[in-house]
Amino acid sequence: MATYAIGDLQGCYAELQSLLERICFDPTQDKLWLVGDLVNRGPGSLEVLRFVRSLGDSAITVLGNHDLHLLAVAAGLAKLHRGDTLDQLLNAPDCDELLHWLRQQRLLHAEENYVLVHAGLLPSWTVEQARGLAHEVESALRSDDYAEFFAQMYGNAPIAWSSELSGYQRLRVITNACTRMRICTPQGEMEFKFKGEVSKIPAGYLPWFEVPDRASRDATIVVGHWSALGLKVTPNLIALDTGCLWGGPMTAIRLDDRRLFQVGCNTPVAKDW
Repeated sequence: MATYAIGDLQGCYAELQSLLERICFDPTQDKLWLVGDLVNRGPGSLEVLRFVRSLGDSAITVLGNHDLHLLAVAAGLAKLHRGDTLDQLLNAPDCDELLHWLRQQRLLHAEENYVLVHAGLLPSWTVEQARGLAHEVESALRSDDYAEFFAQMYGNAPIAWSSELSGYQRLRVITNACTRMRICTPQGEMEFKFKGEVSKIPAGYLPWFEVPDRASRDATIVVGHWSALGLKVTPNLIALDTGCLWGGPMTAIRLDDRRLFQVGCNTPVAKDW
């Protein structure tokens, strides 16, 4: 039995199947951890959702910003963006079933000394605190009033965590940290426009995982989201978004021994948006 973590899929179904063949994935014995952003921009979002759902307990996925965008669009609370490739999924006969399944997925998964989350954890959050906060968002997504969550989800403010936050402002900060954050100040103030390479981070900010003495530093955080960061494996961070969508490889890591596996991109999307 082995546990494999895989970077952002973003609808790259053919590459996912090639990678699973490469690692000899056996759903009756192995576990698959997916860092979120299962859908969008690539050509096979519908096939990806159908396949991951079919894996049942063999796959653990956390939600990424593109997954939440899909759910918000389907709820009528967001519009499709230029470059979105969600029409086939939204028009599929099993769309409602797939989106109901997607809403049941986690924002964060913690097991032993690993934490699976799409973007990152705010520096002040311990793993236990982050797990509890993520559960607040998960409860909102799974509730009968989930549409109201999407109505309130968008926005950059507040930019920092405070235990005094309540209501949808509280849920928005948690969601933004777990699904959108790349950089922050040492005090945990997030910035969301930056998507580039580490060498070009604006003054006063640093990668969230490089904040000195962050409270989750003793755990290994497994993330995606930041394709310009690329593959980064350290004792307490595994970043797996290697930009398959844009022509880079799709990457898996076997957590048991940290062996890496990669397959190439079949049909890269032009990065012009």
